[in-house]
Amino acid sequence: MPQRQPPGSLESSAAAEGEGALGRQAVAGRGQVAPGAPSPSPGHRAARRQAPGPASSWFVAAALLALAGCGRPEAPKADAAPLPVRVHVVGAAGAQPQMRATGTVRLRRETPLAFVADGRLVRLEVREGMAVRAGQLIAALDSQPFDSDVAAAEAAVRQAEAELQRQRRLFADGWVARARVDQQEAAAGAARAQRDAARFRQRYVRIVAPADGVVLRRLAEPGQTLAAGTPVLVLGELREGFVLRVPMTDREIAGLGIGQPAVVSFGPGGPPELRGQVVEIAGRADERTGSFRVEVALPGHPDLRSGLIGEARFAPRAPDPGRGPQPLQIPASALFAARADEGFVWQVRPEGSGLVVRAHMVRLGPVSAGGVAVAEGLKPGDRIVLGGVDRLADGMPVVVAATRRPLGTQVTRAPAATGSRP
Repeated sequence: MPQRQPPGSLESSAAAEGEGALGRQAVAGRGQVAPGAPSPSPGHRAARRQAPGPASSWFVAAALLALAGCGRPEAPKADAAPLPVRVHVVGAAGAQPQMRATGTVRLRRETPLAFVADGRLVRLEVREGMAVRAGQLIAALDSQPFDSDVAAAEAAVRQAEAELQRQRRLFADGWVARARVDQQEAAAGAARAQRDAARFRQRYVRIVAPADGVVLRRLAEPGQTLAAGTPVLVLGELREGFVLRVPMTDREIAGLGIGQPAVVSFGPGGPPELRGQVVEIAGRADERTGSFRVEVALPGHPDLRSGLIGEARFAPRAPDPGRGPQPLQIPASALFAARADEGFVWQVRPEGSGLVVRAHMVRLGPVSAGGVAVAEGLKPGDRIVLGGVDRLADGMPVVVAATRRPLGTQVTRAPAATGSRP
């Protein structure tokens, strides 16, 4: 690959200074008069007095040389203390960039509980945050109207069945047509259906906990008249565990799969870092936001609460063999002097008894949320400086302060001050 000198290197500065010196000599030579030439006229002498003389030109040239010397980068001293740097280890070939997403902790099954009929709420036994057991009474409506409906429906059934028996006897004696019997059989069946419906409403005049869980929201108060289907509270069922729900774009979920591992971290005072895996990816996007909901199952921990904010870091997914090799990805903060499809990185190399940085040219590919693709110039396992690239110079001694590796790979201890390779 053709090499381009990075800005600020010794070679590029020396070349620029040499070209400037030649130009200054040519400018200074224009103000001198060759020996034996005729003396200028008074008008010419006046013009020459206004123009700077050779002494002034040499003074300007000396000032420019001094300024150029100030901008020249000094070569690293051999006894200079190594500069601490953060190092990024280039990921394995074909690995996708690590993705991050922020979401909210929820119980995987959060069920709104409601009554199936209209009624007046007379009992609500729980508060928000209270733990409940399966089968525990949670809320109840005034049961008197439902008891009355059942009694009336049962009386209607008895009356309809008695009339049906009478019509059958009359038909057997030939006093009524068969159509009258069929009509009464239908009426008796309708009465029985109304009785069953009344009993169903009476059965669900109370709400009991369907499973062990915790009350997340209390949406009603005793004394309220509720319509059928109006939620009274929201119960989070503990048997399904906690999940982190994160919204992601269509491009991001293309790199995810069910069972893919993820590391979830929380803010100060929250639970410790937890490891989970993707258990659900929405089949359609949200109509309002256009994002897809992804659920990461979390292991049980006593500090987990519904509503906590967490950040998920998804491990790189195994490459698809049918798609061919994928380009390497590096963070954008590792690049400098980028131009068109090429740029430079500071590559950490062992030299002598320590480590130094060397400017290394790379061929760049497309830019994405995960970083910048490298088409040529790096290979898996190469170490490059991550951030603070403006503080470095070619050949400067460094020491590794922190190492960033692709998620899911083994992290080794940073090298000691001697600069040995980890």
